[in-house]
Amino acid sequence: MKKQKTHKATAKRFWVTGSGKLRRRKAGQDHFNSRENEKTTKGKRKDLDVDDTNSRIIELIPYK
Repeated sequence: MKKQKTHKATAKRFWVTGSGKLRRRKAGQDHFNSRENEKTTKGKRKDLDVDDTNSRIIELIPYK
C-alpha cells in the first residue's frame, strides 16, 4: 500500500495543537493594515480553532 501524500498548501496553513485541535490564522493580516483601525488589526492577531465539521483538513494532513 502506498503512503498517503500530505497536501502541502494545507500543511502550511493549519497546525495541530498539543491537545489535538486544529488551528489557523485569521485572513487579511499580511499587508494594508495601516488603513484599518487598531481594533480590527488587534482582532486579526489571534489564531482560531478550526470547526469540527471541516474533517477534510484532517485527511489532507495525515502525518501531523
